[in-house]
Amino acid sequence: MDRLQTMKMFVAVSEAQSFSAAARHLNVSPPVITRAVAELEKRLGVKLLNRTTRYVRPTEAGSRYVEDARRVLEEIELVDEVAAGVNAEPRGSLVVTAPVLFGRMHVMPGIVDYLNRYPETEIQALFIDRVVNMLEEGIDVGIRIGELPDSTMRALKVGVVRLVTVASPAYLHQFGEPDTPKNLSLQSIIASSAADHFIDWQFKTAQKIRTFRTNPRLIVSTNDAAIKAAREGFGITRVLSYQVASCLANGELVTILQDFEPAEIPIHIVHREERHSSSKIRAFIDLLANRLRSDSNLK
Repeated sequence: MDRLQTMKMFVAVSEAQSFSAAARHLNVSPPVITRAVAELEKRLGVKLLNRTTRYVRPTEAGSRYVEDARRVLEEIELVDEVAAGVNAEPRGSLVVTAPVLFGRMHVMPGIVDYLNRYPETEIQALFIDRVVNMLEEGIDVGIRIGELPDSTMRALKVGVVRLVTVASPAYLHQFGEPDTPKNLSLQSIIASSAADHFIDWQFKTAQKIRTFRTNPRLIVSTNDAAIKAAREGFGITRVLSYQVASCLANGELVTILQDFEPAEIPIHIVHREERHSSSKIRAFIDLLANRLRSDSNLK
């Protein structure tokens, strides 16, 4: 079998962690995939995959091989694009990651737009509330909210959000609005463990950032749940401004302690540093950046 085709099959199995799923993705039969990987391991003289009845995982050698194989396949794709010219139509697959709520609210519409514009493309979207290692997990494009650590990634700033403290008008009418962060200790607090420092809330006081320890009456595992409880008048919660933009617009929630809000938080599109960027990545980043920069809730 062609060596590049075998390489592509092995990468597909590693990413899908399944022979059958990789076969469906490449539109070949599972025995073809199984035979190709077996031939590859025999030729290299090393075990690349650990197989059980429940999962397929790359070995240490397999993890190194799949990373190198991805790079080779990407270089070949770039060579083809250069030969086709700068106006080559985007084609191929992308893996994109973003935080859960931001992905659902702001990235998914851009993904659908992209797929409709470029019918020869495919996207795997990983929406998860943790910072993933893009190199190790084979991710092409990520959306990050927060300051970026130094890395080999390229970053494009596309907006900002604020860390806001919110409650329903009904709750504030019944229990009063705290005028300083210190007075939060007298309030019913809803905390989301999906957020960093979900119990220790930071505010700007006298031009300094101070931390106030809250004593939540309700701790939930998602920001969605915290927002739901606040809308129903249970108490005060703290989330990112984009997450409650619609609730603030329709009056279900209002912001409090605005004078004490910390600095705005940047939003970046990041992607792996490469000698060239393929047309599929450039086109996706351009489309998503234009959409995010035009969104009034991200300014």
